[in-house]
Amino acid sequence: MTDETEDQNASKNASDTLPDSSRRRFLGGVAVLGAGATLSACGGTADQPGPAVDRELSPAELDKALHDNVKNVVVIYGENRSFNNLFADFPGVESPLSALKPADYQQHDRDGSLLDTLPEVWGGVNQLGPQTIDGVIYPSATQYQEHLPNAPFALKGPDGEDLPLALVTRDLWHVFYQNQMQINGGKNDRFVAWADSGGLTFGHYPQTRYSLRLWDVAKEFVLCDNFFQGAFGGSYLNHQYLISAQVPFYPDAANSVAKSQMATLQSDDPTDTRLKPLDKSPASAMTGPPQFGPSALTPDGYAVNTMAPPYWPTWIRDPERPDYAKPDLPSVLVPQSHEHIGDKLSKKNVDWAWYGGAWQATIEEHKDSAAIPKIPSFQYHHQPFNYFKQQGPENPVERKKRLRDGGLGDEPSTNHFMADAQAGTLPAVSFYKPQGNLNMHAGYADVASGDRHITRTLKMLQESPQWKNMVVIITVDENGGWWDHVAPPKGDRWGPGTRIPALVISPFARKGTVDHTVYDTASILRLITRVFQLEKLDGIKLRDESMVARGQKPMGDLTNALHFKV
Repeated sequence: MTDETEDQNASKNASDTLPDSSRRRFLGGVAVLGAGATLSACGGTADQPGPAVDRELSPAELDKALHDNVKNVVVIYGENRSFNNLFADFPGVESPLSALKPADYQQHDRDGSLLDTLPEVWGGVNQLGPQTIDGVIYPSATQYQEHLPNAPFALKGPDGEDLPLALVTRDLWHVFYQNQMQINGGKNDRFVAWADSGGLTFGHYPQTRYSLRLWDVAKEFVLCDNFFQGAFGGSYLNHQYLISAQVPFYPDAANSVAKSQMATLQSDDPTDTRLKPLDKSPASAMTGPPQFGPSALTPDGYAVNTMAPPYWPTWIRDPERPDYAKPDLPSVLVPQSHEHIGDKLSKKNVDWAWYGGAWQATIEEHKDSAAIPKIPSFQYHHQPFNYFKQQGPENPVERKKRLRDGGLGDEPSTNHFMADAQAGTLPAVSFYKPQGNLNMHAGYADVASGDRHITRTLKMLQESPQWKNMVVIITVDENGGWWDHVAPPKGDRWGPGTRIPALVISPFARKGTVDHTVYDTASILRLITRVFQLEKLDGIKLRDESMVARGQKPMGDLTNALHFKV
């Protein structure tokens, strides 16, 4: 299923706490530093300085260090990979896949019974037609591995070789209600049961340790192994959560044209996490994928699965007002006006922008089109600020300033984000969304191309005049339906969801570190808020209050991945 159909088809989280977030395992013999620690010259005499020692920075000292040293925060936002899918056995992770016991991973059917084997991959691993990679043909609509035991497995091709990272595999469900049903209260034992891809969700790439460039980046800088997607479900909602830590709302949805998009749940409780299967839905995961009705909107009007933006580019444009979506479409979200991180930054006169890959090309090439082109180059729902009045067509100066073209490809001559990085003209806060075929999203992009593009983009940032004061966060929006075994912590009604990979790269990074601190997508916003001394967003307050009420610590703000000299 592509993101366009997330609204057609993701139990509460368990595990109030994850392993002690103050523990830290360093690779390569690097010394252990506590949370917020720095290296400073302490001890000895004025004539004979002592060696550098470790010590904790006070919150005030850390705030000052952040404010004085960090001038640019850059977020590179890829797509749809769980932590296990790419980093399952990375050295130093707290819970490696290879150390799990059957009780940690075995999957259960929809009725709760233990599965003897994994179901087939419904529709095959590759659904784009035959693909040829390095002389090997990968047929379409074919299951390459059969009769798999009920266990995580290494993805293999038709001849038993490692499935190449350059192959575009089929998409997997990644939607709001199903994601919660798969997590199943933190057991993570119903991913196969509530998937449209059968056993494929249990697959991972074993060769990433020697072929994924991002592994090398993680070894050099910081890999976060307890980082969770901020919201349950798919790309649309997690892009919204990235910029606002809040779920969009459709007022009076039950009496609107969008009524047909409202979810039917197992009970009358609008906060129920269980989507009701259709009567014709197969009872067992072994006999077919489950079937559901629409679920873009909750019964109380929150837009949790993909809806189109109210402004062009969108699904269908209004012929009378070409800058807007066609009115009275049930799948189009009304303009949003709650505060996002850009609003908070603007209040403090801090410059910011969202660089969208293929944004300008889509606008220019389809000036007279009624509908946007299909993936892979551009996805309308990956442009979260295009849902907000503040950056809508009625505010053309603000729109042009904030919604910038990320350009195309890997060269500064065509990629405007890279060009600005090379020139040293990036705003203080920059979000970069690679074009579709370079973002690693299963169904229309491969891992290898996205891996290559993201690491090349990082190289350009490291060569930028702004690098010496920069923090870069590389992560993905959500798990893309791929299984992960680590239980998300309990947050609030909206998440967090499944564990995803995240890397922190900076001159101030604790290099060679696996950071075990508990984070979610909004931890990026927490860092931005702290660096630039902003007001806290309402969505962050909600999650904090929900967690503190249970006696939990709020999510981290990524400062445990950094250190400064004082």
